[in-house]
Amino acid sequence: MATDRVSDYRIVALEEHLLTAEIAQAWAADAGPDTARGMAIPGAQPEKLFDLGRARIADMDDQGVDVQVLSVTTPGVQNLDAAMAVPLAAAANDTVAEVVAEHPDRFDGLATLPTPDPRAAADELRRAVSEKGHLGAMIYGRTGAMHLGDPAMEPIWSAAAQLRAPVVLHPQTPTAAVRDAYYSGIGPDVDPLFSGPLIGWHYETGIELLHMIFGGVFDRHPELQVVVGHWGEAVLFYADRIGSVGALTGATRHPFEHYLTHNVLVMGSGIFSQRAFRWTREVVGIDRIVYATDYPYVDASAGAARRFLDDADLTPDERVQVASGNWDRITRHLR
Repeated sequence: MATDRVSDYRIVALEEHLLTAEIAQAWAADAGPDTARGMAIPGAQPEKLFDLGRARIADMDDQGVDVQVLSVTTPGVQNLDAAMAVPLAAAANDTVAEVVAEHPDRFDGLATLPTPDPRAAADELRRAVSEKGHLGAMIYGRTGAMHLGDPAMEPIWSAAAQLRAPVVLHPQTPTAAVRDAYYSGIGPDVDPLFSGPLIGWHYETGIELLHMIFGGVFDRHPELQVVVGHWGEAVLFYADRIGSVGALTGATRHPFEHYLTHNVLVMGSGIFSQRAFRWTREVVGIDRIVYATDYPYVDASAGAARRFLDDADLTPDERVQVASGNWDRITRHLR
């Protein structure tokens, strides 16, 4: 690896993206306003999404990352017609499984799910985990107007709970109507970022987590584990407020904080902020934090990915927990 280490610990990074040519072509063929948005991030190198071999591994070595858990970049196949989404998701999952088989010590996979057809998505999750060796799935928030707490999503959550397969909740850009109402009018250089990685993505994803909690998903499936990026997608900052007002709704069996400490794990997704890390630790605890660099959208080169953990105020055992131990704990039964 490219940087000196505090100790020889293993880093597993969970939000590390790829794109298949087939999904890229499907996006290009679909003229819808929400098919594929939010990839134009300053400093990003989207061409690296297509590399699944030596160049990617060289980047990992330079970052200080031992294992990437591969996932298709946002919004996956979620904004495509179900008839197209189902085979594209299966093909992408097969591709990832082949890459993992070629480099089992450097890669693992998260399944792409065709959420426009939740029953087919549940079937694909079972196939990807049980037959292809994936360690869970990634879902990019809502599907059209269908939120993650919608009863139609129940087949997916039931399958994930039965498999004990974690699901990573990833942002996608808000709908065109929301972008126009809340994130437009500043200028063409700002508006796309405003609705995306500046803030729009994070509220979008945090709201979807709240749909799950107050929609009773975790009450129906108390063993279900989800991973939320960007230090909690704004939810942790408002945790006390959400908890106090949420208690008035009577919608959940447990206090709000219970779900944060029993069903949610949190990662920084390439936001290398020690202040945000400390707050996350205070809210959810060290055993609920995992790691990610958001490759290839965030520059974690020259050992930056490892240096963040080296510099954190952690004991050696805690550093191992965050770097890989917590993820290994919730996926050990799937290996």
